[in-house]
Formats: sequence, C-alpha cells, structure tokens
Amino acid sequence: MKFFIKKIRIALVFLLLFWIILAQSCARFITSDSKAKQEFAKDSIDIELKSAVINGRTIHYATTGAMDKPTLFFIHGSPGSWDAFKKYLKDKELRQNFRLISIDRPGFGHSDYGEAISLEKQAALIGPLIGKLQNGKDFNIIGHSLGGPLVVKLAAEYKQYITGAVLLAASVDPNEEKKELWRPILKAFPLRYLLPGAFRPSNIELWEFKKDVLTMPADLNALTCPVIILQGLKDPMVPPGNAFYAQKELVHAKSVKLITIDDANHFIPWTRYSIIKDALMTLPH
Repeated sequence: MKFFIKKIRIALVFLLLFWIILAQSCARFITSDSKAKQEFAKDSIDIELKSAVINGRTIHYATTGAMDKPTLFFIHGSPGSWDAFKKYLKDKELRQNFRLISIDRPGFGHSDYGEAISLEKQAALIGPLIGKLQNGKDFNIIGHSLGGPLVVKLAAEYKQYITGAVLLAASVDPNEEKKELWRPILKAFPLRYLLPGAFRPSNIELWEFKKDVLTMPADLNALTCPVIILQGLKDPMVPPGNAFYAQKELVHAKSVKLITIDDANHFIPWTRYSIIKDALMTLPH
C-alpha cells in the first residue's frame, strides 16, 4: 500500500511539472510577424508590423489601410494581442476609409510578453505612441473589455491626440467590479506558474485593475471627445451596468451614443462584427 501511495505521489509530481512546462508554452496569444504577413498576403492585403520603444518598453503594433485617412486604433482585452481585431484590419471597406492600427498591450504579444503593469502605466506608454502616430487626421481609439477602461484613461489624459472613443463591453464602473480575492493567491510565487500562457500576466493586471477602476469616475468625467458605447445585455463578465454607468458619467463628452445588443454576451467584437463595423463607419472619414 505504501509503495502504491509513493508511486501516486511521484506521478502527481511529474504531472505537476509537466503542466508547469506546458502552461508556459500554450495560450500565449502570440502571432509571429512572418505568419501574420503570410496570412494577410494570401488575401492580397499589405500589413505593416512594427515595434516602438517608449520609456524603455516595447509596444508592438500592426497597421493596414489608407495611411492618409483617419485612424481606428484598436486595444484588446485581457488576455489577448493585436490579432484580436484581425478581421477588422482585413475588412476592405474599413481599409478604404481608415488607417487601422491594432496593438499588443504591454505584457502581451510582442510587447514585453509576461511583464504586466497597471493601466495607468500602460497609458503612460501608449499615449506617447499615439502622439508619434498622428497623421493630421482624426484619431479614434477602440477598446474591448479591459481595453475599454484603458481607452477612457487615454482619452482623458491625451485628449490633444484623440478625437473619438469607442467602448466595447468596457469595465468602467467601480461598483460593478467583483472583489475576486483569489487573484492575489494565483499572483504569488510559485502558484502563478500554474496559469497557462498569457493568463499569468492577465491575472496580474486584472488584480491591479481593482485599483485602476477607482479612477474611472474622474477619467470618464474628463472625456470631451465623442463616445460610442456598445454592450451586450447578456454579458456575464462585464455586466451591462458598466455601459449605463459610462453613459451617465460622460457629462463633458461632445456626444454619447449607447448601443445595446439584447442577446449578446461579452465577445461582441467577434460575435456582433457587423454591428460594431457599422458603428465604426459612422466615425468621420
């Protein structure tokens, strides 16, 4: 019996080690630049993949469309990478009317993968990048999920660069944010290495967001550009109350348009593509 128990323990140790090794190689949400170029080339689409160094940190991004047109600047959720918005970057009508840029947020993709930081620090990196990418035309920023509050923060702090904001299932209401006291346990060494791939930096930044979300009321109040909010009413991850809260708090925005989708969940960038594309096409171009 003791021998059998010993064998079980050894097997469990090997399984744990195997999972730790496997976990760090899967679910990374990273597309190599060469693979992305090949994929877009098959559709006869030119794509530029570049990296900028801002304050010692790398920000990687992809660009398609008309370089002399207004910009749609996409910011993914957590976890994720620039190719979360791949379908938008491929869309012919969008490419004809806009320059489309999608980034790897800090800590994800090719932007210093694994080194997660707060949204405040992310904004301090992405804001100057937006400044460098100005082309004299309108510059609209679009964020999904955790990319949504980052859009709010950027539009509040770098309003000289940003002419429009689009929030897709954006978490912005401090009262709607769940405590999730289990997150710091999985953030601690060595348990964090049990999380697969990009879910490790995701867990870190989502815990940091418990503090970041407290600035959302002031950030929303500071926005002056036009804002479009899209929200699924069956979203279990970011409750619809976030959208109604944003609409209420955007008291200084030039305009606020709320689009609710009755039967949609959290993944509207992919499941409700046509609705979101139609909303983007209403932006000046």
